[in-house]
Amino acid sequence: MTVVVDERSLVDQLLRSPRLPMVARQLEKVLADEATQRQAFYNQITEGDKAEYINGEVIFHSPVKLRHNTASGHLYRLLSTFVLLQAEGFVGYEKILIALTRNDYEPDICYFDQAKADHFTDDQMRFPAPDFVVEVLSDSTAANDRGVKFDDYAAHGVREYWIIDPTAEVVEQYTLVGEHYELVMKSDNGTVTSLVLPDFAIPVRAIFDEQVNRETLHTLMQR
Repeated sequence: MTVVVDERSLVDQLLRSPRLPMVARQLEKVLADEATQRQAFYNQITEGDKAEYINGEVIFHSPVKLRHNTASGHLYRLLSTFVLLQAEGFVGYEKILIALTRNDYEPDICYFDQAKADHFTDDQMRFPAPDFVVEVLSDSTAANDRGVKFDDYAAHGVREYWIIDPTAEVVEQYTLVGEHYELVMKSDNGTVTSLVLPDFAIPVRAIFDEQVNRETLHTLMQR
């Protein structure tokens, strides 16, 4: 379940509170401590780690179930092929570390338009907010995928966000409207069409079904 926080209301309450200076000092200390811990996180992780830094906590991820790997692999195959043949930009997979204002995430799939990709270097290990992010749910990540990441991606201008449930075989597609995401579709069938890459339209079943995935890949390559 996603929760939308009204930042303006929170700020207004603090501005009217006599405790504002005390709260400000507490926040400064928390953020300073997090900055130190975050740098230690950067120094600690290696290319072999699947790890994220979320609200002051380092989270190492365990291996995924086959259904998770299948769904993410199927979608990455289609999206990367489409971008290679039909569009511009860069598609990242699994271990691309997205460094936002406070947190660092490694989304399952992400897409950067060419304007951003032009600035990437071969040795780069931290990346800005993508234009399009896909997270595939697992038992250990679902709360963050629907919670802090949902809010954080929106706050940093990620224009499109897909949440894939590999157990129910359902895709949820969100688009950024103002400062928050709105649901475009939630389905286990039909066609899902990217809003960031509007020519990228695939059957939902191509994410979960090997045969449909192969057929869709063939169609993309024939365009």
